Amino acid sequence: MGDGEPSAGAPWAPRVGVDGRKFPGAARGGCHDTLVRARAAGFDGVFFRTVLDMSPTLDAGELREIREHADDLGMYVEAGLGKVNPFATPEAPELRAAGGGDILLGFRRMMEAAARIGCVELWAATTNYQVGYPGRFVWDRFRTDVSWSEQLAATRRFLERLRPIALDLGVHVNLETHEEITSFELVELVETVGPDVLGIVFDTANPLQRLEHPRFTTDRVAPYVRQTQLKDCALTPVEGGYRFELTSCGDGVVDFEYVLSTLARTAPGVNLTIENEESRDDFPGPVPVTVLPIRDPEFVASHSDLTVPEFAEFTALIYEQRARAVPPSHFGHDEAMDAVLRSRDHIRRLTESRPMAVSA
Repeated sequence: MGDGEPSAGAPWAPRVGVDGRKFPGAARGGCHDTLVRARAAGFDGVFFRTVLDMSPTLDAGELREIREHADDLGMYVEAGLGKVNPFATPEAPELRAAGGGDILLGFRRMMEAAARIGCVELWAATTNYQVGYPGRFVWDRFRTDVSWSEQLAATRRFLERLRPIALDLGVHVNLETHEEITSFELVELVETVGPDVLGIVFDTANPLQRLEHPRFTTDRVAPYVRQTQLKDCALTPVEGGYRFELTSCGDGVVDFEYVLSTLARTAPGVNLTIENEESRDDFPGPVPVTVLPIRDPEFVASHSDLTVPEFAEFTALIYEQRARAVPPSHFGHDEAMDAVLRSRDHIRRLTESRPMAVSA
């Protein structure tokens, strides 16, 4: 899992990088500029969300130049694919275009292009977050034209079609703990299709939108984690439920000491990539407001795997954080840069001040 696999029993010294799509200023500069500025800001690598972000045409020369530039800077590069739920892919026409109209071929070409530059851990996710819709309709698990179980079944079938390609290329397709899918469902997908070709991208905040407690989620996904997107969040009681709002790592409810000490044992080669909240200067569209509508029976019923003890621990988080001052989550450029640097410092402080031994 990544370069520089540590030896058994050695102190854990993971590399800390940043999301290449949301790093402040990334929307206005190219990949080379993002690498330079991320290096100057003290990051060890960049996680470009998809290989198409690196080269929309999958140009081999362009991708090789980005890889070589990262190598010259001493930085890791990670990349990804896109949405693997066939009901969501129409919202990403670039996936079909990559295959000249053939989505499966498009994924093959993306996987081949990434593998050629040594990116063999590849991010994927199931659906998009639907900004602006009310209540539960921001999450595609609540679509009324197709059930969530049907979406999961279609996703599994598509992943099974990617399986021989992944085996042939020696890559892993890693599914994010995204907003709409539970960690229970992710683990089932990985175990069904096969952990030899599937893994998990552990986004540490998203599962709270599925009413999961961060420590419980960590225990479930840890054996399969191959990439990370570290972020934190606050949960605030509001009319109709709990407001979910992103914060810098360490300012919210995620217990990163527990997360990191677990990953040191189960995924010691993993890179720690911070997914910061985007700058409003870079993404000036509407600010999403997420409320977990816990009084909505359909919302609650969709989490049938969740146990009473875990939900009790989840609700306790909300009252434990009330005394904490949580900064706003939507910033201009300077505020966004300050926030991502605070996240970087918090993650590094935990790994450096509390040495975590890699298990044998």
